[in-house]
Amino acid sequence: MSAQAGVLAPTIGLEKVSKRFGTQTVLQEISFSVWPGEIVALLGASGCGKSTLLNIISGLLPADSGTITLQGESIARFSQWRRLGYLFQEDRLLPWRSVRQNVGFALENSTLPRAERRTRIDDALALVGMESVGNKWPHQLSGGMRSRIALARSLVSEPEILLMDEPFSKLDPQTRSAMHAELLRICQLKNMTVVMVTHDVEEAVILADRIVILQPAPGRISQIVDMPLPRPRLPTGRDVAENVRLLRMEV
Repeated sequence: MSAQAGVLAPTIGLEKVSKRFGTQTVLQEISFSVWPGEIVALLGASGCGKSTLLNIISGLLPADSGTITLQGESIARFSQWRRLGYLFQEDRLLPWRSVRQNVGFALENSTLPRAERRTRIDDALALVGMESVGNKWPHQLSGGMRSRIALARSLVSEPEILLMDEPFSKLDPQTRSAMHAELLRICQLKNMTVVMVTHDVEEAVILADRIVILQPAPGRISQIVDMPLPRPRLPTGRDVAENVRLLRMEV
């Protein structure tokens, strides 16, 4: 969604990032950059280290070697973690909290005044079209509604970077398509930079500006593919179908 021209530093930069668990190397010398407003998909088969890489970018896991920068700062010195949102594969809604309380959970350790927190919760719910369900409980929501509430929770801190770990993988095709459109709308509105993990080739083609293809044992980049197709990208579109076909031969 954003060109590299004129940008001095990427929003996210990785240079020769490697990770081991015990004696097993799970990621080997991963290098790529993500530019402001861009959506980058990490695509590959299970076991290639996609989620591990996302957790390293988020600061949840340390890398064993290599360099990581966030908004031009070393990850070791980066302090603006509220600029970063994380949308997990599971919605992780707390059943004993209302929808509003679940969305507000991301603000509980902030120094924002209570009135500002309420405003942000209202704004986040409105952004995903869920302002009418704030007082409901998670068990009263459909799968698609729960996904929207999880997205609202990740947006309530107004992040500039959004990390996503297959958050739509358990939705039915119709709901997933609706969430794709919702994500693209919000990204354009907020000019967010997104890195998303997926094993779904069609999802990567529909959403991403660039696709980083990982291969396993150890996880490494096989290629990075630009996806300059105009939006909206429909699964039935000829160009989308052709790119899906070509990418499936590479994954």
